[in-house]
Amino acid sequence: MKIEHVALYTNRLEELKEFYTTYFNGEANNKYVNSLKGFESYFITFESGARLELMRQQGMAERSANTAIGLVHLAFSVGSKEKVDELTQRLEQDGFKRISGPRLTGDGYYESCMSDPDSNLVEITI
Repeated sequence: MKIEHVALYTNRLEELKEFYTTYFNGEANNKYVNSLKGFESYFITFESGARLELMRQQGMAERSANTAIGLVHLAFSVGSKEKVDELTQRLEQDGFKRISGPRLTGDGYYESCMSDPDSNLVEITI
């Protein structure tokens, strides 16, 4: 068994699509639009086969905090310590907020944590 995809609601559909395709080499499908329901979405497919569904629904409220029960972060393995450092620096230079790292965690992971355009936490690890 494997996780097929994870889905996120957003009011910044195009920005999130660009973020995950530009920085994490995802490939977006054609946008799905259901005008009757005010719904649009993209599936972003990554090299591993994992997919991220980005969805916009008219009338969705903004989230008020990152500390609610539920999904905490998305994690991407980039293959090396150097690539963690490089991608972290690139994201920060492009204006995205660094939350932590790069650092070696107590349980042996080398990682950084960044914020995407919707303030979802994105972990970058080896």
